[in-house]
Amino acid sequence: MAAYRTVVVGTDGSDSSFAAVDRAAGVAGDSGATLVIVCAYYPANKGDVEKAQDVLGDEAYQVVGSAPAEDTLLSARDRAAKAGAKNIDTAAVVGDPVDSLRKVVADRSADLLVVGNRGLNTLAGRILGSVPSEVARKSGVDVLIVHTT
Repeated sequence: MAAYRTVVVGTDGSDSSFAAVDRAAGVAGDSGATLVIVCAYYPANKGDVEKAQDVLGDEAYQVVGSAPAEDTLLSARDRAAKAGAKNIDTAAVVGDPVDSLRKVVADRSADLLVVGNRGLNTLAGRILGSVPSEVARKSGVDVLIVHTT
């Protein structure tokens, strides 16, 4: 089997997702692959933005829109570099995590998708579905589910 060329990993800033970033970075570093770190988010609506501006003033940008996703991606990029990844890209994507990950996998012609196992063993995950189980079913590429919990 040939080495992976493009590895995509999802993160939401949680410790669990950062463990997946660490593992993906190791795989990417070992195989010389590009690592693409993805954070899905939902844009804030106008009411949320106005409330944040009323409370936070000029600092409102830190909690609305894509700013939290961008901060998460910066932290994840730093972790990935320390874990051995050399060629690292990031993508903040508007939308549902599963759809966002699938889109980036397709857009980047990725051959490996890495996610943490959070949600796999919960009641809600079993009833409603979880990000790991959904991407494993729908991604169309190899999926590494990292045991993080």
